[in-house]
Amino acid sequence: MIRVLLADDEAMIRAGVAAILAADAGIEVVAEAADGREAVAQALATRPDVVLLDIRMPVLDGLAAGAEIRRVLPDAGVIILTTFGEDAYIERALGFGASGFLLKAGDPRELLSGIHAVADGAAFLSPKVASRVIARLSGGALTRGAAARDRIAALTAREREVLTLLATGLSNADIGSRMFVVEGTVKAHVSTILTRLGARNRVQAAITAYEAGLVGGEAE
Repeated sequence: MIRVLLADDEAMIRAGVAAILAADAGIEVVAEAADGREAVAQALATRPDVVLLDIRMPVLDGLAAGAEIRRVLPDAGVIILTTFGEDAYIERALGFGASGFLLKAGDPRELLSGIHAVADGAAFLSPKVASRVIARLSGGALTRGAAARDRIAALTAREREVLTLLATGLSNADIGSRMFVVEGTVKAHVSTILTRLGARNRVQAAITAYEAGLVGGEAE
């Protein structure tokens, strides 16, 4: 069972999202919050697997709350669920280590898929957000690509293989199945990869893989 904390300052939005989550027998909403500070407190009290955060909330906004939750509960997956998909918000969310960024206008099935993916150790961006991230990567691609390849060079061949699969959105369990190793081994590889790349989470590692040409292009 995936335990979820839902934070949004609009009661009607919380009720609607909770109703969508209730349709999935594998998800349980263990707590709700109406502002960012309450979300942090509820996260500490309930220790959820996944935290869904709106951005624009009183007292403490969702991005600040997400950063604090990631600091005190590094094993909790954070998903930003918002109406606002501005590049600055996306950049801040990925910067503090969010594992997902979804738009409220998206398909409800994206929300359920995102929660399952993040709970399973993967990352999940709504298609519209993913396209914007890729578009931003296209600017200054040569400079970032060279820097990314330098970081990738520190990885072993096995770690590069794990990173490539991780960047395609596969969970630890899926990577393990592809590589014929146990999930714990994959988890250890991912931890080492994040450390060597200086990445806070799988999303940042995946971006490095794209910039280096491991995925979606040919590495030089």
